[in-house]
Amino acid sequence: VSTELSQGCARGCDLCSEFNGCLRCSPKLFILLERNDIRQIGICLPSCPLGYFGLRNTDMNKCIKCKIENCESCFSRNFCTKCKEGLYLHKGRCYVTCPEGYAAANGTMECSSPAQCEMSEWGPWGPCSKKRKLCGFKKGNEDRTRRILQAPSGDVSLCPATTEVRRCTVQKNQCPEGKRKKKEEQGKQDNGNRNRKDTKDTKSGTKKRKNRQRGATVPATAASPAQ
Repeated sequence: VSTELSQGCARGCDLCSEFNGCLRCSPKLFILLERNDIRQIGICLPSCPLGYFGLRNTDMNKCIKCKIENCESCFSRNFCTKCKEGLYLHKGRCYVTCPEGYAAANGTMECSSPAQCEMSEWGPWGPCSKKRKLCGFKKGNEDRTRRILQAPSGDVSLCPATTEVRRCTVQKNQCPEGKRKKKEEQGKQDNGNRNRKDTKDTKSGTKKRKNRQRGATVPATAASPAQ
């Protein structure tokens, strides 16, 4: 068993052993454990090397190995900041090609978001419609559009949608042809009522004339004087 020492340690190491190297580093330094055959050798570093990230604790700062596949440098155990050569970085992971809908930005190996497309302002909302009709309904849809001003790598398929649709509600609005039809039907109904009234009045007048004729008396003829 190796004896722990506080004297004769390497620079920046506060406590060490002959068998395991540094056991505790000076404040602000990170301890990195390197495997050498069956031994782990501790060394003190001002910053962690590639493939590791620094984790600061109150007792001791440590260099911890990245757990992300094909990662060369990481921010935390599960978030990569630089992939190995030839691989693309996207949201802390490494890929052979950028995921669908993304592309490498400005010649780098980092996949850019579609949000980096330069888009125009949204235009005004269009009229509320339903099945290409603008009347005769209560709930429909309205849309608005915008243009793509500039796309990364010139690929417009990476940009967000240029059309937006939302539900809309309008006051119940009858179509003009419906109004004309209803007006015509109303006119026919009024004419029918008028005709029925005229027929009724005609029948009533005829009945009155018949009643007057039935109730009239024949005037008496004067008797001739006796001869």
